[in-house]
Amino acid sequence: MPGQYVIHHAAVLCRTPIRCLTAAFTMLCILAAMTVQSAQALSAAPTSAPATSAAASILMEADTGTVLHEQNADARLLIASTTKIMTALVVLERCGVDELVIIPDGFQAVEGSSMYLKPGERLSVRDLLYGLMLASGNDAAVALAQYVSGSVASFAELMNNKARALGCQNTHFVNPHGLDADDHYATARDLALITRTAMQNADFCEIAGTKSITVAGRTLKNHNKLLWTDPDVCGGKTGYTSSAGRSLVTFAERDGMQLICVTLSAPDDWDDHRALYAWGYDSFGVVPVKAPTDGSLAAIPVITGVSDTVDIKPKPEFMYVYSKCDTIDVRWNVPHFVYAPIEKGARAGSVVIHKNGQPDVTVALVYGDTVALDKSQLLTPWERLGRLLRGYK
Repeated sequence: MPGQYVIHHAAVLCRTPIRCLTAAFTMLCILAAMTVQSAQALSAAPTSAPATSAAASILMEADTGTVLHEQNADARLLIASTTKIMTALVVLERCGVDELVIIPDGFQAVEGSSMYLKPGERLSVRDLLYGLMLASGNDAAVALAQYVSGSVASFAELMNNKARALGCQNTHFVNPHGLDADDHYATARDLALITRTAMQNADFCEIAGTKSITVAGRTLKNHNKLLWTDPDVCGGKTGYTSSAGRSLVTFAERDGMQLICVTLSAPDDWDDHRALYAWGYDSFGVVPVKAPTDGSLAAIPVITGVSDTVDIKPKPEFMYVYSKCDTIDVRWNVPHFVYAPIEKGARAGSVVIHKNGQPDVTVALVYGDTVALDKSQLLTPWERLGRLLRGYK
């Protein structure tokens, strides 16, 4: 039925010593856990995303960059303080968060939102990033730009270089804060690409997802109210000028799927983001073909090896995005057991993802380690044949 997600894997039928039983059981448990975690069939997806108040918008799956919805996503528009996502990304790539910044004598106040920096103050890069992302401090943006590259103009060039490296084709920066300026613009698509990269930085995610914090004698509160009202939303950045209107970038996670939502010039941006996330999570899912952070994807029993098992992992790691209107069938092709010696990186099997009965994607599985032959366990050709015929013994 539509929306169904089924996983098959090679059966591991064991008539074997305890150590091999344990390895086989481990493999089955890992694969079964992945099935339980992901195989939640929901009703068929709506045919289109909900209408929004935005002049431009996009909803993107963060791991793969798959676009689930877009509206005027390549239109060059003013982006206000959502500019600061790129500011934070450039700073984090060039500075340690514990580096000390001294606000220089003669530092001039910057119009608009501020964390009210004073000449001679000593703050860490982390403190200034909180001021940048939570209070939306334009003065924090200028202080960081001057610290990194000596001037706003030089820092803007770093921002533009980074945008080009990320494949942003319709973006240009002239300042680090986003106040209206000639030749300062971006698109919903490019902001999603920038945010996708920033999300790979743990410090960025921590700062952008903080609701409130006290730093350098200041209590800062995040302007992103979805952090309080939507349990899926993990972070983002607000923006507003009278010319740009309301700009909003957020990112969220549910059931292992991370989404990025961007709306530009959107009077009802909070409701727009809620509606797009609700539609996105009801309409799409992901199949992760990757090892968990705390271990291997699975372990296969090894016969006549110095180790009882060998880990397998996908090459490359992969996240498959699917519509819940489709039926997804994931087939794991892995051996019941293997004979040593085994070479790390050699092909161990494959994962084949079928969509509506047809093969769509194949991901190779490889051995994660080298396992040498244990010469004390050598088998004769007849013993090997017998084990192959019986499964293994």
